Amino acid sequence: MTTAIIFGSSMGNTESAANMIAQKLGISDVLNIADIDAEKINSYDRLICGTSTWGSGDFQDDWDGFDFSSLNLNGKTVAVFGMGDSESYSDTYCSAMGKLAQALKSAGANLVGAVSTGGYTFEASDAVEDDKFVGLALDNDNYENLTESRIDAWLEQIKPYFS
Repeated sequence: MTTAIIFGSSMGNTESAANMIAQKLGISDVLNIADIDAEKINSYDRLICGTSTWGSGDFQDDWDGFDFSSLNLNGKTVAVFGMGDSESYSDTYCSAMGKLAQALKSAGANLVGAVSTGGYTFEASDAVEDDKFVGLALDNDNYENLTESRIDAWLEQIKPYFS
């Protein structure tokens, strides 16, 4: 089973999180969405995908320009993580992660790794379904000290799918 971590990062925070996740799971394929296409993504059995949220809940630029129509993730296990600013953009915190999760589910992905909203402070997010984030929500702008422990807790949850 082949696994890749795919990220879109403008300021480096999402890329750093992707690399930390890869190191902790022993995954060598860490790919920038700006450098790959749907065919490359389709070649993997399992995916962990990350994006940051920009503006009023918008995708990171490279994900925004990605053509999701050629993705075929039927039966594939996918987890998502997102970066956001829960203080300055409390009303759209990590909303791009919700958009990414929806696009991946529309391509047939089996999403794993939902995270409780407990312990987070924000007003609203498109990434929340049934009182849980669809994946791991991170905030390096205000809570960088929690990033590694949140990643560790999330990895314990998703490891059975990615080992």
